[in-house]
Amino acid sequence: MHDTPSIKRRLTAMVYETFLLLAVAMLAVASYMLLTLNSHAPLAQFGLKVWLVVAAGAYFVYCWTNSGHTLALKTWRMHVVTRDDRRVSVRTAVLRYLLAWGWFLPALLVRALSGLHGKGETAALMAVGIAGWALTAFLDRDRQFLHDRLAGTRLASLPKRAAPAAAVPPAPAAEAS
Repeated sequence: MHDTPSIKRRLTAMVYETFLLLAVAMLAVASYMLLTLNSHAPLAQFGLKVWLVVAAGAYFVYCWTNSGHTLALKTWRMHVVTRDDRRVSVRTAVLRYLLAWGWFLPALLVRALSGLHGKGETAALMAVGIAGWALTAFLDRDRQFLHDRLAGTRLASLPKRAAPAAAVPPAPAAEAS
């Protein structure tokens, strides 16, 4: 069984993942704009939000089921596995993705129900929600986040790759005189 990466390392990978997800979102928005001819109708705007959630889900589910990691997880030498270190199934990956919305959904619901819409208020709510979800790892005996515990998955460390052996330069040829 592989070690569990530190909470700090997992959160750092999440920050990196955010930047990568922005690229996925930009591609999804561009494709949606082409398909809808950049419609600004209310239904099209709602469709865009649904499309972004689906596109992000497709990105994560594909990565977790194919290689076990996204680029951010690979960079930080981590991968998503089941509790018994097996590859994650599509069903489990979808469940993990939906449960991972726990990082943001409570804050978004409070924002919608309370009528708060300012950028500062939204940022504060998101920060509180993210911090609250991150604290769930301290309540777990294996230091896994709540969505991993509920989905039956975990983040595990990947071993460092061994450095390739240094090539020995050829000995200089003796000069003929």
